[in-house]
Amino acid sequence: MARSSTTGGILALAGWLIVASALAESTPDETKSSQLSNHRFSAVLESESAYGIARDQADKLEFLLDPQWEYRWSEDTRITGIARLYAEGFDHLEPGRPSQGEVAPNSRRLQLGDRTDIELREFYLRTLLWRMHLTLGKQQVVWGKADGLKLLDVVNPQNFREFILDNFDDSRIPLWTLNAELPIGGGNLQFLWIPDRTYHRLPQGGATFAFSSSLIVPQAPPGVAVNLRPIERPNNVITDSDIGMRFSSFWHGWDLTVNYLYHYADFPVFFQSVFLAPSGATVTVNPRYERNHLIGGSVSNAFGNLTVRGEAIYNTDRFVLTMNRRDGDGVIKSGEIAYVLGLDWSGIQDTLVSFQLFQSWLLHPANGIVRDTLDTTSTILLRRHFLNETLETEVLWLQSVNQGDGLIRPKISYELRDNLKIWTGFDLFYGDRNGLFGQFDRNDRLVIGMELGI
Repeated sequence: MARSSTTGGILALAGWLIVASALAESTPDETKSSQLSNHRFSAVLESESAYGIARDQADKLEFLLDPQWEYRWSEDTRITGIARLYAEGFDHLEPGRPSQGEVAPNSRRLQLGDRTDIELREFYLRTLLWRMHLTLGKQQVVWGKADGLKLLDVVNPQNFREFILDNFDDSRIPLWTLNAELPIGGGNLQFLWIPDRTYHRLPQGGATFAFSSSLIVPQAPPGVAVNLRPIERPNNVITDSDIGMRFSSFWHGWDLTVNYLYHYADFPVFFQSVFLAPSGATVTVNPRYERNHLIGGSVSNAFGNLTVRGEAIYNTDRFVLTMNRRDGDGVIKSGEIAYVLGLDWSGIQDTLVSFQLFQSWLLHPANGIVRDTLDTTSTILLRRHFLNETLETEVLWLQSVNQGDGLIRPKISYELRDNLKIWTGFDLFYGDRNGLFGQFDRNDRLVIGMELGI
């Protein structure tokens, strides 16, 4: 049965490739969208199939259609809307109908069934008001530029339906935001007001990438019952809003930013309490979101073929699970300093070699916490282009130094035409099941996909 569903998924994707190739060939080269007056219409069709190697079954057969509309009111003003029609063939990534409890009511998807939904991805007005560039509406705001993992890029929450395997543009959850940018003092000052109370979308129990690591999920002792309560959400659209600021500038060859974000951290904190009864102990877990001040910045500069870049942040309130049974609520609060240092080398034609070092340091650790005081992760990215950059090969390797687990992602992609790309690759996890990557040790998969611009 598993082999039959896998074959069906591959055949369905092959059928889509044939149709996409025909559509791409019929699309005029001079434009990828139909235009009417000041309106511009376009769409992106994407499909990806994944075969779970260890479980010998198809993990996903995903189809995405993103229609896009843009209306140019004037040279300085335009309205953009991006929707998404999502369909999944096997229903393993989000079994059944997700509760969407992490998402604000006005940002939720319209579910057409267990495997199909419609979502308004982005809808915003962009205009020039006096000297200020204003973007108002549902949008993505990108701060950090690290590969594989995020550090400074925390304005928008993330959909963890496929852990960190999805590309950042698709995994970011757009938020209703007021985004104002003003040139000032030789740089640019950005102000964000985010009344949208939407947080990380976490996979529920039974999903392919449901979290199980003790670094993330509280672990109850054997024989102890667990009572998991619904997540307590902030409920005031004004006082529970997030506010952010960023100043960016260019100084002696360096691109510099200084960032500040007052926000609810997008991961809920799993506060715990123990109730003792003659029939046995019960642990009640009360998840809720907690406020945090993030202060950080980024730097980058190019020295010939070498680019040096970095990001650093200070979190005032980082909550970490603890195994210390004397602790009253199962978590400790600490300040955190974290940074990423990246080196990108392009000394060989059509080739990129990139190395990153991520480190997180807890300033007020306590006995029994589930993670190390200093946590280190490294990444290596090798990428090379062939055939006038139509063929791309890459390997991304993420390694946890503390836990010894990791993820390896080899991939090959080919542009059949300017608006049609196909790819295949592997997502290979390894390590102990308590590690961030090792918890998915049995989730190795083969991936085949295509993307068509219409």
